[in-house]
Amino acid sequence: MNIHQFQYVLALAENRHFETAAEKCFISQSTLSTMILRFEEEIGVPIFDRKKKPVEVTLEGQRVIQQLKKITKEIQGLKEVANELKGEVSGKLTIAVIPTIAPYILPLFLHRFAAQFPKLEIEVREHTTAEIIRMIKSRDLDIGIISIPILDNELIEYHLYDEPFVYYDTGIKNKKQVQEKHLRLDNLCLLEEGHCMRNQVLELCDYHNRVLKNKLNFNYKAGSIDGLLRFVRANNASTLLPLLAALDLSKEEQKRVSKFMEPVPFRSVGIVVHQHFVKHQVRELLQTEILSEVKKRLPRHASDGRQLAPI
Repeated sequence: MNIHQFQYVLALAENRHFETAAEKCFISQSTLSTMILRFEEEIGVPIFDRKKKPVEVTLEGQRVIQQLKKITKEIQGLKEVANELKGEVSGKLTIAVIPTIAPYILPLFLHRFAAQFPKLEIEVREHTTAEIIRMIKSRDLDIGIISIPILDNELIEYHLYDEPFVYYDTGIKNKKQVQEKHLRLDNLCLLEEGHCMRNQVLELCDYHNRVLKNKLNFNYKAGSIDGLLRFVRANNASTLLPLLAALDLSKEEQKRVSKFMEPVPFRSVGIVVHQHFVKHQVRELLQTEILSEVKKRLPRHASDGRQLAPI
């Protein structure tokens, strides 16, 4: 049993085709097949069903592959620790950001951050909070940028900033402040389920305990803040936005944005990693880059502000 066999198994599990997996591993198809078969015989568990086309992973094989991913991640982590001790940062870094944060902070820091690590291949994606947590735990993802706290023993959270919410209503103009109890809920539009911001807005509005009669005779759940805003504008509706999203609006549209009176509702945004994450130098620099840009744009929330839970 050796690390090369682990890599061959994972390559076949990903590609489901012997020839393609062999090409990815830079070996012959016969070598790949023989090495995987030896591994299966050694552990006494069939990982692949070769009778199926394309090749399928057996139920037992799924558990083996999950463990192999963790093992190879730990081995890679050992190499990365050694590289950091030598002052080198290389390899691959995967980052995922929730859609209600990504468009507003990635352009602020990503290019400059990546330029500091020319040997580091950085991959950035957008995912929901639940998907990010799942991927970090399975070791398919290095870093998540989400709304916190998550309070999961397998994860470590690093606070970045607190972001106030604001109220956007096409029916009002130049109203500087608003109270939660005065929000117009008969035309309030939300993101679709799966977005933690949806849950935060529902919590803020006490949505489940109030009798609501939406004047719209259809229910639209947007998949992004951009889609949400387009719908709100088209239907003379209202919604809540994180402040960074509101700062992207035109000057005319910002006249329809109202800040909340105290206690100002806000969400906390942070970096989340697995408890065995090892690229600490990279994570610290990432924190520094984000904070240096975001703090220029966000006010400090009121000392008696109301923190909304992400889930």
